[in-house]
Amino acid sequence: MDIAGNSLNALVNSTNAQQLSVAVLKKALDNQTQAALSLIEAIPQPPSTSGLPPHVGRNINTTA
Repeated sequence: MDIAGNSLNALVNSTNAQQLSVAVLKKALDNQTQAALSLIEAIPQPPSTSGLPPHVGRNINTTA
C-alpha cells in the first residue's frame, strides 16, 4: 500500500506542477500581449495626404 500511496502523491505533485507551469505560461503570454499592444499604440499616425495633388504617391521611381 505504501508504494501505491507514493505513486499517487507523485501523480498529484506532477499534476500540480503542470498546472503551475500552465498558469505561469498564461501570465507570460498576457504580459507579452500587453507589451505588444503598447508598442502598436505607440506607432505615430502617418501624415495626412489630403492637401496633396491626386497624382502624388501613386508611382515609385525604380531607376536611379
